[in-house]
Amino acid sequence: MSRQAPGKLFIVGEYAVVQPGHPAILAAVDRQVDVTVSPSHGADVVIDSDLCPEQARLRRGGGVLAALGEDDERRVRDGLTHVVSAIEVVDGLVAEQGLSAPPVHVSISSRLHHEGTKLGLGSSGAVTVATVSAVAAYYGLELSHDERFRLAMLASVRLDAGSSGGDLAASVWGGWIEYHAPDRTAVLGMMRRRGIGESIRAPWPGFGVRRLPAPRGLTLEVGWTGRPASTTALVGSLGKRAWQGSTSQRTFVERSDACVRASAGALERGDGPALLRQVRGARRMLAELDDEVRLGIFTTTLTALCDAAEAVGGAGKPSGAGGGDCGIALLDATADEQISHLRKGWAAAGVLPVPIRLQSTKGSAA
Repeated sequence: MSRQAPGKLFIVGEYAVVQPGHPAILAAVDRQVDVTVSPSHGADVVIDSDLCPEQARLRRGGGVLAALGEDDERRVRDGLTHVVSAIEVVDGLVAEQGLSAPPVHVSISSRLHHEGTKLGLGSSGAVTVATVSAVAAYYGLELSHDERFRLAMLASVRLDAGSSGGDLAASVWGGWIEYHAPDRTAVLGMMRRRGIGESIRAPWPGFGVRRLPAPRGLTLEVGWTGRPASTTALVGSLGKRAWQGSTSQRTFVERSDACVRASAGALERGDGPALLRQVRGARRMLAELDDEVRLGIFTTTLTALCDAAEAVGGAGKPSGAGGGDCGIALLDATADEQISHLRKGWAAAGVLPVPIRLQSTKGSAA
C-alpha cells in the first residue's frame, strides 16, 4: 500500500501563521515523499528510509512504539520521530475502535532533499502526511482530506506544539491554499481528554483552509542557499523573546494578515503585478522583524537571492522561517531574459537553482 505527499513552499505569512487563527498562503511543489506499507515478518513495526542506512525495529506496547535496541533508538532519533508519531496516532485510532494494528513494514523515499540534506520544503510534514495516509489505507481506513490533516496534525503536535501545520495542509490539499492554524495547545489537550477519534471530528479553534487559484502569468524559481536551517529553533527562539505579546508583535501580525488577504485577492483576480507587490512587501516585513529581534532570518545568501529577483523586476523572499534553506522568486513567465539574469545572479551569490515546479494538480496523498 503506497501513498505520497508533496512538499511545500510558503509564499506569504510564515511567521504570523504560528499564531492560532492567522493565515498564510502556501503552495505544494512537484516533489514528494513516498511511503509504502507492507506486512512485517519480524518486529511489530519496521521502518526503513532512503535517508537512513539501516532499518529501525520497534515493538508496540501501551499505545507507543519502543525501539528494540540502542541502534534502533538512535535511528528513530536521527530522523524517524515524525514517522513513529504518525504510526502511533493511526494505531491509537484503530485501538479506539476495538481493533489491533497488524505488524507493518514502512518504507520511505524522499525527493525533498539534496544529496541527503533537506531543502526546506516541508519534508517532516510531507512524511507525516504520507505515513498517516499509507498506514491508514493499509489498515482499511477511509480518510477524507480533513481527517488526514487532523491525524497528521495530532502526530505533529505530540512532538512540537509550536509548529503551525501549514506544511501538513499543503501536503494534504495540494495546489495553492490559504491556511489558518488551529490552537495547537487546545488540540493537544482535546486529544488527551477525549481521544483521537472524537478529536478529529470536533471543531478546532482557529483552523481553516481554502483553495486558491495558481497565479496567472508568473513563474516561480526556487533557490537553495546550501545551508539547512531549523524552523523549530527559529520560531521557538522568537516565542521566548520579549517581542512576543508586544505592540510590535501585534502590529507585525496585523500587517502580515493584511498582506495575506491582499495576496489571496490578487490570486483570485489573476492580478500578477499585485501579487508581486505583496511578496515584496512580505520580504520587507520579514526584514524589519529580523532587524528588530535579531533572529537571523536573512543570511547574506538569502538577501542576495531576494535582491537578484527584484533587480530583474520580480519579487523574492525566504520561503519559511529563513536562516538558510531555500528562497523563492516570482517573475513574469514570459521574461526569459530576466529569468536567465536571475539565475546568473544566484550563481554569483552561491545560490543553487533547484528544478522545482509548483504542483500542477490539486490534492495529494490520495
